[in-house]
Amino acid sequence: MPTTPIIEVQGLSKTFRTFKKEPGIRGALKSLVRREYEQVHAVKDVRFTVNEGEFVGFLGPNGAGKTTTLKMLSGLLHPTSGDARVLGYVPWERSDGYRRQFALLLGQKNQLWWDLPASESLALNARIYGIPVAQAQKTVQELTELLDVGAKLHVMVRELSLGERMKMELIASLLHDPRVLFLDEPTIGLDVVSQKKVREFLRQHNATRRTTILLTSHYMTDIEELCDRVIIIDHGSLFFDGRLAAVIDRFADHKLVTLHSESAAQCPRAHLERYGEIVALDADTVRLKIKRDRVIAACKALLDEIPVKDIDIEEVPVEDIIRQLFGTRGN
Repeated sequence: MPTTPIIEVQGLSKTFRTFKKEPGIRGALKSLVRREYEQVHAVKDVRFTVNEGEFVGFLGPNGAGKTTTLKMLSGLLHPTSGDARVLGYVPWERSDGYRRQFALLLGQKNQLWWDLPASESLALNARIYGIPVAQAQKTVQELTELLDVGAKLHVMVRELSLGERMKMELIASLLHDPRVLFLDEPTIGLDVVSQKKVREFLRQHNATRRTTILLTSHYMTDIEELCDRVIIIDHGSLFFDGRLAAVIDRFADHKLVTLHSESAAQCPRAHLERYGEIVALDADTVRLKIKRDRVIAACKALLDEIPVKDIDIEEVPVEDIIRQLFGTRGN
């Protein structure tokens, strides 16, 4: 079945001009006479496409250019160069047809009125989008039930917990049933239960509505549970675009081997370190980080040398791979 490109990005770049000021009074006086500026390349020649219904993770360290890219695709920023099409529209032209078909949720920005109940902000949004009252009420009821915040609709937004407010923000973003959803850190600061609830909701929404979603998150659990494909950018440039599993295959050169043995602690550290890096060692467990190409041989040798009750072989967590990857590139 042919796929339809919903998001098309070609050579997208954004450069900001920032003012440089020397410290102290002397620097302030000097800046009055002559100001110095520098060019900051937030996004550099980024290219990718996203097909209809895809749920794509958009990854990168702080300052990589993720939010800047999402703001350009939402029409909030004009690019310095390059081109983009979302649903066939040029985002920064801000046409009414486009604005009615996408939503941007920034985890650290509020769109609901702080001193009003969430229900009134949602009613206002429905009026702005021209949604009939009955349809809006039905949508709000369905979404609040799914996110378990129906009882909080008439509470002032400022009195909601962070998790409750984030769920209301998500409902506000989905009220007009957008075809494209840009999510920038939607679970930031939420407790584990709220994160899980939001993830389950997003997975179901994507599956049932075929909404195209581009997600940035520093919580790798969000990415692992929701996204098969990831786009990684670093220092504003595209670094990787492919399946999440390929990130592990390409950049994870170790596996974690855990041995459960009553005599684990009696085994000399120097002996264990011959096979790999010791991650953990206690009375009955030893956990080793072993090179992929040595795992089978190392396990055979360890099974011959230590009375093992059980053995586990795992992939290194994706979060560790990404952290190590960016740490290496930053050097």
